Amino acid sequence: MSARRLAYATDLTDEEWQILAPLLPPETSGGRPRKYAIREVINGIQYVLRGGCAWRLMPHDLPQWQTAYQTFRAWRRDGTWLRIHDQLRARMRTQMGRHPQPSAAIIDAQTVKTTEKGGRMAMTGPRNSMAANAISAWIRRVSCCVSSSIPPI
Repeated sequence: MSARRLAYATDLTDEEWQILAPLLPPETSGGRPRKYAIREVINGIQYVLRGGCAWRLMPHDLPQWQTAYQTFRAWRRDGTWLRIHDQLRARMRTQMGRHPQPSAAIIDAQTVKTTEKGGRMAMTGPRNSMAANAISAWIRRVSCCVSSSIPPI
């Protein structure tokens, strides 16, 4: 955390940063150096994800919202968030005396849709109500982000 600002409740603690720092991708060689410390960028990402606000509503004492969003998006695309999640899960399971990889999974029937016919013929058309559109947009937003399902460190 920068010494210039007060801490937010969503900021990484020093202990959390010690765990997370080795899991992050290194800075790429070449190009210009980072404008913001990566810890501050992660603090900005956590502020948005935990607070549920829009990227543009990030406070001005955190890195620019574009920087936090671009980092979040790049790491989602290249699998960094998934890799961090998997490594933290394995570490936690090992500390609990379990095998690092889970041996079973639970699939929610509300999440996995099946049909008798299968394929496109069995799918229903889109809903036209505003409430249904808002819910489906929210579901798409939540399901595309692996990092929001990671419990706080």
